[in-house]
Amino acid sequence: MAAELFEGHYVWHPAADDRVLASVCVDVRAGRYRSAHEALAETRSDLALRAHRSLVLASEAAGTDLVERWLAEEATPEAALMWARVAVQRALRAADARDDRAGALERIALTACDRAADAAPADPTPWVARLAMARLHRLRDPAPQGLLTAPPGPWRLFAHILSLDPWHREAHHRFLSCFFARYGGSVTAAWDVAAFLSQRAPGDSALRLLPLVALVESYNPTQLLAEQIWEQPQWRSTALAIYQNWLPTVAGYRFTPVLDLAYLAHALVMGRREFEARAVFTAAGPYASRMPWSAFGDPAEQLSRARRACGLPVPGSG
Repeated sequence: MAAELFEGHYVWHPAADDRVLASVCVDVRAGRYRSAHEALAETRSDLALRAHRSLVLASEAAGTDLVERWLAEEATPEAALMWARVAVQRALRAADARDDRAGALERIALTACDRAADAAPADPTPWVARLAMARLHRLRDPAPQGLLTAPPGPWRLFAHILSLDPWHREAHHRFLSCFFARYGGSVTAAWDVAAFLSQRAPGDSALRLLPLVALVESYNPTQLLAEQIWEQPQWRSTALAIYQNWLPTVAGYRFTPVLDLAYLAHALVMGRREFEARAVFTAAGPYASRMPWSAFGDPAEQLSRARRACGLPVPGSG
């Protein structure tokens, strides 16, 4: 699905150009779930789209009782999946806020994930939702061979997800985040895991972006010449390889992969490869994500700065 041309403003909504999803979000905010069921039911054979839609819809529904009503009225796999997604979001928010209810909400989320997995045994999405909570407990399964730092983590849970879908995008990103320093890991462990996972992936896979995600996560503006790390040959070549091998596949996506495009565009701009970055921004159209830009300041300002470096229009430029 080709992104629309940039028409002078950024579109930050996570539905991007998935028109069905954008419409369903309106219904969910109004307390209606019928269209959500239909939008998820059609993704049973498209796991990437199922993960994307269920995650976006959960962010819309988490502050309401919609999923509880839905599950009580229709005990479908889609209702169970949405309950799991919403319950996990609530549990993570409570844990991050050090809310007294965090433990109870986590137990509810685990129950919801189990129910969703039982309702659709071949669907990896409930297990990915469960993986999102792994950072709360620092699961310490031993790492497989091939990692320099051999960091322990939720490797068994991750392996189960890969048995259902070996290149599940969200699962890889959730798993990598377990090794981020802010969740008790370290910069070296995150780089090690990102390199290990990306090297396993096909050359034209978006998972090749994982090292660039780890690089942004490790960014420390207080370090000398911190912003010049993207100009180092290893990072510039990583970004260029993704540009050459993955970017051409984006036209075949059912929705524009805004976050992945943003990480690639950012790495290319920071690596002084504005020509290639321009093509990535063009593929993204008007759609924008707060990461990775928010790691460096106000996301809209940082995005506009990067687009200007590529000679592209920004909001208010004319």
